[in-house]
Amino acid sequence: TEDSKKYPEKSLSSVMNDIKDQKIKNIEVSDNTVTAEYKNGAFAKAYKEGNESFITMLKNNNVNPQLAKITVKNNEANSVWVSFLVNVIPTILIVGFLFFMFRQARGAQDSVFSFGQSKAKRFNKDNPKVTFADIAGIDEGKKEIEEVVDFLKHPGKYKKIGARTPKGVLLFGPAGTGKTLLAKAVAGEANVPFFSIAGSEFMEMLVGIGAARVRDLFQTAKKSAPSIIFIDEVDAIGRSRSNGVMPAHDEREQTLNQILVEMDGFTPNEQVIVIAATNRGDLLDPALLRPGRFDRRIMVDYPDAEGRKDIMKIHAKGKPFADDVNWDRVAQRTVGFSGADLENML
Repeated sequence: TEDSKKYPEKSLSSVMNDIKDQKIKNIEVSDNTVTAEYKNGAFAKAYKEGNESFITMLKNNNVNPQLAKITVKNNEANSVWVSFLVNVIPTILIVGFLFFMFRQARGAQDSVFSFGQSKAKRFNKDNPKVTFADIAGIDEGKKEIEEVVDFLKHPGKYKKIGARTPKGVLLFGPAGTGKTLLAKAVAGEANVPFFSIAGSEFMEMLVGIGAARVRDLFQTAKKSAPSIIFIDEVDAIGRSRSNGVMPAHDEREQTLNQILVEMDGFTPNEQVIVIAATNRGDLLDPALLRPGRFDRRIMVDYPDAEGRKDIMKIHAKGKPFADDVNWDRVAQRTVGFSGADLENML
């Protein structure tokens, strides 16, 4: 390389002899490197022991240090930084690793203790709202659910005549007829907190978790009362309990018992309405359907011809159709179609 050509390497003793012979003009000492500049313009490089003073070495070898100009370069600052980094970086890495491990362990611990927390999602008012105007074809169910919303909005006028807020509203009927859609409309229309959860979300591997989640859900809803809890597919936890000696599923029964107690138990459940939806109403436990629990049962059935026509008009918005489409004829030909079927068809 050019550096090795410009600074050819020499032994330390030959550099010392050249100083003695007054051939060298300048000497630069940097750590363990000695760079010599000769009077004829040439350069040379030699290496000494790092902790040994070059001037002391010259004196020990009976060489007068005054024969050449000796410059000592200070590299202490660099060595301080190097030693600092060598000592500090491993410490930082070890501390960072331990911090990461503790965070992982704490996260696992928190997840163990958060098993009993409810996974209910609170309805966000900023989301696109479904209103009662977006629902057609199920007029009876819509009128009944509108009354429940009115109960929450204006409780005073009902209390004047001695009426009490319904504890629970059960929407049942075939699949695709609009049970969950009705609940979404309630969330959009009622200006109260709305918590939605699926029946299957109560179930977990550990026994007792379902009941703990029910407790947590009702506790959260009571804090922000008046409020609405919506349990979709309630038949996952509300099926009839077995009459045999051995229960069919002990975990599900504990969850159901907890819901029964929360809805109508020793602690009164004021201004928290539970809306549940299922397409298997025949499988539900009788204790769940008694007055004081799900005392409002709303049948959401297949729409009639007029209802089908209204549903198609809602879903036809924003789609191009020929001017001569006769919606009455389409409604008459779609007997037995649910709201979901009509939406899918369009």
